[in-house]
Amino acid sequence: MKIPMIAAAATAALALAVPASAQDRAERAEAAFAELVDGRVAGEPQSCINTFNSNRLRVVERVGLAYRDGDTLWVARASNPEDLGAWDVPIIERHGSRLCRHDVMRTIDRGSGFFTGNLFLGDFVPYTEVAEG
Repeated sequence: MKIPMIAAAATAALALAVPASAQDRAERAEAAFAELVDGRVAGEPQSCINTFNSNRLRVVERVGLAYRDGDTLWVARASNPEDLGAWDVPIIERHGSRLCRHDVMRTIDRGSGFFTGNLFLGDFVPYTEVAEG
């Protein structure tokens, strides 16, 4: 009789720990994003941006994609950020010279090359550095 009670208690504790762990990861991701845009101010969102060098495009874990263009950091938040990991590499099928939120995007794992998911983005928000003084 004691063993089923212990098993039930362990299962309940595990069920409570998993959401807390996921919440901690989301909070850490938001803190890292806040640090990334610290000292910058958000501008008018755009559905498409000019990208001259795709090497400046990076995944912001559990947030979305970021593209640096000079002093401006463009950020597009993912609609499913919990599925976007640090090891994900975006594969983008562009329909023109600009990067747009409606382009077909998927992700693959950097190590294995396996498909990890589809990526749906919101508008690109420019974050520019605040002038001192």
